[in-house]
Amino acid sequence: MSNQHYQQRNHKKHTLHLPKRIILLRHGQSAGNLDNSAYTKIPDPQIPLTPAGLAQARLAGTNLRHLISRSSSSSHWRVHFYVSPYLRTRSTLREIGRSFSKRRVIGVREECRVREQDFGNFQVEEGMKVIKETRERYGRFFYRFPEGESAADVFDRVSNFLESLWRDIEMNRLHHDHSDDLSLIIISHGLTSRVFLMKWFKWTVEQFELLNNPGNCEFRVLELGSGGEYSLAIHHTEEEMREWGLDSEMIADQKLRAHGNRGAWDDNCPCYLDTFFDPLADSDDNEYEDSDDKTPSDASSLQSFGVTLFCNFKWEKKTLFAGANKPKTTYRSLEGC
Repeated sequence: MSNQHYQQRNHKKHTLHLPKRIILLRHGQSAGNLDNSAYTKIPDPQIPLTPAGLAQARLAGTNLRHLISRSSSSSHWRVHFYVSPYLRTRSTLREIGRSFSKRRVIGVREECRVREQDFGNFQVEEGMKVIKETRERYGRFFYRFPEGESAADVFDRVSNFLESLWRDIEMNRLHHDHSDDLSLIIISHGLTSRVFLMKWFKWTVEQFELLNNPGNCEFRVLELGSGGEYSLAIHHTEEEMREWGLDSEMIADQKLRAHGNRGAWDDNCPCYLDTFFDPLADSDDNEYEDSDDKTPSDASSLQSFGVTLFCNFKWEKKTLFAGANKPKTTYRSLEGC
């Protein structure tokens, strides 16, 4: 990449206009929520909303419009919807749409990657009870339903969706006027929404297991804070987050994201060290001072040490050819904390 191209791309990133909010909303009450036997005779993607579910969706539309219009910095606000292809989510979207005029909705996209966890075609009611009991013993995240998916499988496709979402934002595929206050509303399912939050905030499997499923038409608002990070703590209270299953460490991280600047957030990088290690020493006490095994401090010293992993960064080694076919080795950071 030429230096000019790099500078242009870097400038584009610095001037990137992010959505003000990303809102995750679970569908309204479905026939399957009301009676599990519905799954034995109706394909899961075709399970409809109940009359109560339709009413919940209409009320959710009213509440969303009120939330967005009240908290937007100007009257120029817009929404863009992503929706799971299942009937119950599309019906929820249709009812929510009654609260928004055409000028407010800049787009809608059916997104298969935010669909419900696949439980394996038609469900046998008695057999599913045994399967779900087994899941509780095995662990909700890694247990894979026979002929279906695990939450880990859902995590993989949600991760892929997030990559596409960021490309849409970066390349302005949403056709967002940067003077408008934009909210992305993702109408999906309970587990899918929890997995989305897990991926977004880098929560561990253990932390995911703490989370409770949102109720029908409940929503979670990730709002952009003054420091450039999205947080649940801007719109939601600590009591709400505790009800959802967030522990004290997760809530503290949300508060830091909401009000701290990016530098402060980086200094308190939420890698949850105590989750992975026994208490670590604050310093090395010069343990490398006289050692031949000094840890390299930058990418240039990696070449002499011949390593590809140090601190919290992964490095990719590349061999390029300069003039006269002379090889030149470079390193590129792949992943940060």
